[in-house]
Amino acid sequence: MEQMQIPFHFPVSARCWLVPAWLAIVSVAGCASAPSVETQAPPASTVGANLTRAGSIDVEYSQKFARWVLEFSTTARAAGIDEATLRSAFDDVHFIPRVIELDSAQPEFTRTVWDYLDSALSTRRIARGRDKLLQLRPVVEPIAARYGVPAEVLVAIWGMESNFGSNVGDIPTIDALATLGFEGRREQWARDQLLAALRILQNRDIDRAQMMGSWAGAMGQTQFLPSNFLAYAVDADADGRRDIWNSLADVMASTANFLASSGWQVGQPWGVEVRLPPDFDYARADANLRQPTTQWMDEGVQTMDGAPLPALADSSILLPAGARGPAFLVGPNFRTILRYNNSTSYALAVGLLAQQLAGGPATQAPWPRDLQLLSRSQLLALQTALKERGFDTGTPDGMMGPATQRGVRRYQRSLGLPADGYPTLDLLQRLQ
Repeated sequence: MEQMQIPFHFPVSARCWLVPAWLAIVSVAGCASAPSVETQAPPASTVGANLTRAGSIDVEYSQKFARWVLEFSTTARAAGIDEATLRSAFDDVHFIPRVIELDSAQPEFTRTVWDYLDSALSTRRIARGRDKLLQLRPVVEPIAARYGVPAEVLVAIWGMESNFGSNVGDIPTIDALATLGFEGRREQWARDQLLAALRILQNRDIDRAQMMGSWAGAMGQTQFLPSNFLAYAVDADADGRRDIWNSLADVMASTANFLASSGWQVGQPWGVEVRLPPDFDYARADANLRQPTTQWMDEGVQTMDGAPLPALADSSILLPAGARGPAFLVGPNFRTILRYNNSTSYALAVGLLAQQLAGGPATQAPWPRDLQLLSRSQLLALQTALKERGFDTGTPDGMMGPATQRGVRRYQRSLGLPADGYPTLDLLQRLQ
């Protein structure tokens, strides 16, 4: 969808010749006296008129945006951002209403893990990933060896984040973060990320026009937030710039560095699909319950093909679709992928995609495709009903979390059902 952008031209320098042309009439009077930086902000009424002509927010709102940008510029200057960088970032900054819309939107229905994986692990993506892996081995394999992260994992993340570099996002990072910071729901987070983005510009790793990404400020072919870029981006091609937009060597090395720095265990798999024994206590399928694979073996957990379980010191059982779906034994590297993107479906997709890029199998157990996930309003009703019956789920909010899972498990136990903590329409109907 085309992004509607409301232009907000905002000079942050005291140099009069940098004032944008459309502001010349209202600013020229101040040029002779070399006004201070603070007086370079255009009159709020002028900014408001410009914003309204471009398409759509009221004057008062635009005045507030003008003041926010001015205030943030002062903060950034005090933090060491130079005038050239501030001019580059904010002389033509845009407020993007669509960013606020996307940040605030809460879809009524969640997506099932199998629907997510159907898309993430499509035949086309797997085939394309194998082709990319073959083409890029001279680039990726030395990086994989240096950081201890398999090439298949790096290519899988690349595929998940930008469809192998074909979709890096089309929203200017500065504009997105300024919009989020001004809106205020996550102001401190957005201010921190915007300051990090300014440091990237000041370091000359990328120029403003090429600093593009998602509506949430994630950038480049593997979607780094600016703060993560500063911490983990690598100049692998030694051209003096860390370029995760255009340099595949930098993209792969930066991603590998993030994973290695976040706890990747060399030589360990992310996990493996397993078969659970008939008497398995599904309440033990909990991310916080970790134990050696030898103990899981003693409890009757097996791989699908009967091979030994991988040697993992602190592994847990994952049931992404409850007791009726596939089961996985996951270890530290699965949790490291979660640090990249804190979504179980995402981490599972990366692991399974990497597995198939390496010639391994797809998921073998069937998904319970007849199950209907609860909408947010239905989940809220479930939480409320459970709490009324004494099964604490925390504060009902329509969002699935550990407290809700624990409450569902206790209710399932009371009914003699497998206590997998998975909310279903059947459970809601029982409660109602």
